[in-house]
Amino acid sequence: MIDNPLQRIRSIADYQFGRSTGEVVFPNSVNISVSSRTGRLRYIHLNGKLLATLRPTDGLFSLTLEGARRIMLIKPHRSWVKIQIIAADFIAAGKSVFAKHVADCDMEIRPEEEVVVIDDRLRVLAVGRAVLTGEEMKSFKSGVAVRVRRGASQDLQAQKMKVKKEK
Repeated sequence: MIDNPLQRIRSIADYQFGRSTGEVVFPNSVNISVSSRTGRLRYIHLNGKLLATLRPTDGLFSLTLEGARRIMLIKPHRSWVKIQIIAADFIAAGKSVFAKHVADCDMEIRPEEEVVVIDDRLRVLAVGRAVLTGEEMKSFKSGVAVRVRRGASQDLQAQKMKVKKEK
C-alpha cells in the first residue's frame, strides 16, 4: 500500500494511461482532496482547476478537459480518439462519438476505458468512456464508439454562467 497520496495518484495514472503519465499530469503542486465521509482520495486540482476525479467504483480516474489536455502533452499519445471534422461541433457540445465519425484512434483502447476525444489538430474536444475497442472503432460504420461525459463547448458555457452569477 502506498502511503503518499501524490505517489498513489501518480501510480494510478501510470497504470491507467501509460508509464510516466503520473508525473506529467500530476506535478508536485497539485492539491488532493479527500472525502470527508470515507477518507478516500477524491479530487485532484492544479491551480484551482479540477484535473480528475478518482472513481470510487473502480479506483480509476475520470478526467476533466483540463486533465485530458495535460495527458495529450505526453508522447506517444494513449487513450485518444481522433474524429472527423464534420462531427467536431456536435462532440464538443457533449454528444456521443459514433463509429462512423472516428478518423483514427489508439488501437489499444478497451471498452469502459477513459478516452480523450481530439480533432485533426490534436485539440481536446471531449472526454468520455469507450464503448468499443480501438479496432472496432476504426472498422465499424455504425453505433456509439465513445459516450461523451463532457464536451469543450459545455465547459465554456459553464464558465460563462459562472461569470454571470458572480456579477
